[in-house]
Amino acid sequence: MTRFDEPLKRVVGAKTAAPLENALGIATVGELLRHYPRRYAERGELTSIASLEHDEIATVRGRVSAVQRRPMKNRQGTWLDVEVTDGKDRIHLAFFGKGAFVAEQRLPPGTEATFSGKVNVFVSPKGAKRRSLTHPDYVTDDEETSEEFATAPVPIYPSAQNLASWKIGRAVRLILDTLSLDDPLPAPMRERHGLIGLAEALTLIHRPRDQGDIARAKKRLKFDEAFNLQAVLVRRRMAADALPARPRPGSADGLLAGFDGRLPFQLTEGQRAVGDEIAADLGRDHPMHRLLQGEVGAGKTVVALRAMLQVADSGGQAALLAPTEVLAQQHHRSITAMLGDLAGGGMFGGTSVALLTGSMGAAARRQNLLDAASGAAGIVVGTHALLQDKVQFADLGLVVVDEQHRFGVEQRDALREKSASGRPHVLVMTATPIPRTVAMTVFGDLEVSTLSQLPSGRAPITTHVVPAAEKPHYLERTWERVREEVGLGRQAYIVCPRIGDLEGDEGDLTKDADERRPPLAVLDVAEMLASGPLAGLRVEVLHGKLPPEEKDAIMRAFTRGEIDVLVATTVIEVGVDVPNSSVMIIMDADRFGVSQLHQLRGRVGRGGLPGLCLLVSETMPGTPARERLDAVASTLDGFELSRVDLEQRREGDVLGAAQSGRKSSLRMLQLLRDEDVIADAREEAQNLLAGDPELAGHPALKAELDALAAGERAEYLEKT
Repeated sequence: MTRFDEPLKRVVGAKTAAPLENALGIATVGELLRHYPRRYAERGELTSIASLEHDEIATVRGRVSAVQRRPMKNRQGTWLDVEVTDGKDRIHLAFFGKGAFVAEQRLPPGTEATFSGKVNVFVSPKGAKRRSLTHPDYVTDDEETSEEFATAPVPIYPSAQNLASWKIGRAVRLILDTLSLDDPLPAPMRERHGLIGLAEALTLIHRPRDQGDIARAKKRLKFDEAFNLQAVLVRRRMAADALPARPRPGSADGLLAGFDGRLPFQLTEGQRAVGDEIAADLGRDHPMHRLLQGEVGAGKTVVALRAMLQVADSGGQAALLAPTEVLAQQHHRSITAMLGDLAGGGMFGGTSVALLTGSMGAAARRQNLLDAASGAAGIVVGTHALLQDKVQFADLGLVVVDEQHRFGVEQRDALREKSASGRPHVLVMTATPIPRTVAMTVFGDLEVSTLSQLPSGRAPITTHVVPAAEKPHYLERTWERVREEVGLGRQAYIVCPRIGDLEGDEGDLTKDADERRPPLAVLDVAEMLASGPLAGLRVEVLHGKLPPEEKDAIMRAFTRGEIDVLVATTVIEVGVDVPNSSVMIIMDADRFGVSQLHQLRGRVGRGGLPGLCLLVSETMPGTPARERLDAVASTLDGFELSRVDLEQRREGDVLGAAQSGRKSSLRMLQLLRDEDVIADAREEAQNLLAGDPELAGHPALKAELDALAAGERAEYLEKT
């Protein structure tokens, strides 16, 4: 009998297994059975030929409408032209040599068959399209269909060049006939949720008799994916909770109390509630693992700083890890400013705030390294430079990771390992609001705190799409608005997708821009504006490839109001806080993702001044890119936009597979549509592991979870 972990070549033979492994990375029985059909065609249902694109590897079901021998153009002999129709459009199949003779016998007019190959589309001078396949693989319905499945749906698999869908199906059927496996889900759990057995589900997903079979199989397989992922995350949280950490309860009359007493504003109810959650976590003897998410401008930095001061009051140190030097410098400036005389030598003794970046001068770097190692610096802010071996801490009690999605687990671990007194507490922050299903799935091993209430004094932001191609005068009006705002003593950002050459891209550029002009560049746009529509204004550029000291000097000058218009890349996306800026112009806005646009918009309206965000784009109404921009313009609700973002992206992107370079483990589960399944699976995983943490009573489930948590998938999970 065949097992899940058995090498595929041992079951189907090396000749069949080799193309599966080479083209699709499928090496075991389990990997093949988890390679589910992409869709199903009904018998008699033909593929829409008009939808086929040039160079696409396509699987086409059609009916042979004509067969004709044609002479070769440049040599003696003939080739076979087989015309296939879907009842409306036609595609031509070209066969040569022996293949032409065989096709002539197997494909007489009227034959219904499935063809697989690379599509070639020729467009005539008059615009007519002729689609063709050269020497495609094919199988006729009579050859492929057993009597039992004569009316059954036809599985169409994700395939590749020289590996037709039906060849994958034949390999699957060889395995199903000999498959033996223990169902990892306990029978009572299956009964509670009305789930069929795993062996039956795998059979029905690959060899369904009708649509009901497909639905029953998907229900079980979706639950499996949700449950397995949730169980791995629950186990990770239980393991983390078992680790020792030094409690950091703070004190009633220390730095935190002094800081709270000097705040020039009232904390929001949300900030107080989340602060209480974090304070309680810090007082426990196992490490905090908490995610702090919130709307743009909701005050996450203040919440994180209060946690850092509580740790400092307990005799420990806090490290704040930022993804860019601009953001690290901004954090250092804002924390120092908020602390005032508490930032070293105040009435409560204060605590030094040190900055460590890769480009610091040698003398400043030596001093800050010494302050971190001696404990003189209670708060250390830095970039990846904090991760270097030479950076040591006297007593690291809290690690705060800003914009955590930009760091891998290896980087976080490198910082956590610098604590000599047990594991430090960890607070990760994201300014990108996360749908509940993503929070449960991606961050299932973290406690999640949410800030949705904006502090008082935040002005509303008005957002409009500027259709530059349809209405060029709207773009002219855009520059007039910038001049008007500067005339009122305010400042503006103008963001472009790239710096000045294609090597300098910093935006979230879309991949569907092959036929469009290159994205607009900071250097080009700044020169055009300074000599044209914005002549006479103080225009400066900022991008990630400037020397760090120059970037810092530019940001300081902009903060002081010495620059009217800052033309920048997304280096200003997060954390930059200039209260006097009131206008955000995003050029080629369709080249950015929804969340990125929302983040950029959040740089204005921060100082009580009404904010204006203009999304400049040449996209046409009704296109997906334009609909994305319209969605951003229609709401300031980051949580609503996060759902829009998720709907337009692949699940693997959301779960970190794009970041880690590996395939997502989710094949059936859809995070937005299957929220109930995820919630049910999470509850079942928590209950099962609470009663049997080692899964001693569920060996098959333990083996499956161990496999999921090992190797490549462990890294995928860690990327969360």
